[in-house]
Order: sequence, then structure tokens, then C-alpha cells
Amino acid sequence: MIGKEKRHSRNMEKWRKRYEEERELRREIREAAEDILRSENFNATKEHLQHGNMTVNDHCIRVAKCSLALSKRLGIRCSQRELIRGALLHDYFLYDWHEVDRVNPHRLHGFFHPGRALKNASAEYDLTLREREIIKKHMWPLTVVPPTCREAWIVTTADKWCSLMETFGVHKGHGKVLEKVKYIRLKESEQ
Repeated sequence: MIGKEKRHSRNMEKWRKRYEEERELRREIREAAEDILRSENFNATKEHLQHGNMTVNDHCIRVAKCSLALSKRLGIRCSQRELIRGALLHDYFLYDWHEVDRVNPHRLHGFFHPGRALKNASAEYDLTLREREIIKKHMWPLTVVPPTCREAWIVTTADKWCSLMETFGVHKGHGKVLEKVKYIRLKESEQ
């Protein structure tokens, strides 16, 4: 029984530590980007799916947390403020790329959305050169020209990891709930 209690105690400590790390990451993101997190357009990304059933909003927040954690664990010195802000805005394209429309069929979304995200983010925020670099080159190697700053490399790596986990369903979002909300809104608009 003592072994079981000891194992339980270790597990509890491990989960407590993870919880505290997660809490600290969220605090740092809020401090660095409260204006982004509260913006109407950023919150509108909760209505667009990204990978699997993850919304663009959840994906961007996850990439910001992952980027911050990666830079800390690997001891990479960088501007954490620009890292966070660039990560939050890296997919700021403001449309659902799964929905085909006449104007933009989104066939080459992977190649073109960094430019669209940069245009949208630049219109709303006063971006630094590093933040622009993060947004513009996060899809490397599709963007051909590789990132030239640490922050952009970190976000590019975190984005690839998060996208993979979301696509394979390891990280799950609330997309299915979102689909129900869209269905309800559609039904209400028909009445």
C-alpha cells in the first residue's frame, strides 16, 4: 500500500506542476497580448475550423503556448512578447478555408494564407519586424524563403507540431460544438 500511495503522490505532484506551468503560460500570453485576445476579429476566429475539429482561435493560442514552452525548455533567448504576438497572429486570415466560395476556392490555402494573415494583422496592429517575419514565414518550407529570426523558427516548429497533433486527433478542439451552433444559427435565420 505504501508503494501505491507514493506513486499516487508522485503523479499528483507531476499534474500539479503541469497545471502551474500551463497557468504561467496563460498569464504570460495575457500580459503580452491582451489587446489581441480581446479583439473582435481574433475572437471571430472561434467560428472557423483549422485542423480536425480545432478552431483557428484555439490553434493560435495552443501555438503561442507551445512556442513559449519550447523557447523556455530549450533555453532559446528571444523576445517573448514578439514570439507570443506573432504566434497568436500567424493564422489571422479570417476565413474558414474549408468552405469553398466563388471568389476564393482556398485550393492553395497553405501557400497563400501567411500573406493574407500578415495583411489582416498589419491593418489592425502595429507589428514589429519580428512579428511580421513570424506571420509571413510560419509555413516554411511552403513559403520558400526560410525564417531569419529565432522567434519565427520557434513558431514555425510549434505550428508544425500543433498542426500534426490536431490533425491526428491528439489535441482536440470544440469544433463539433461549433458546427451545432452554426446549424442552429442557420435554422434561426431561415425562420
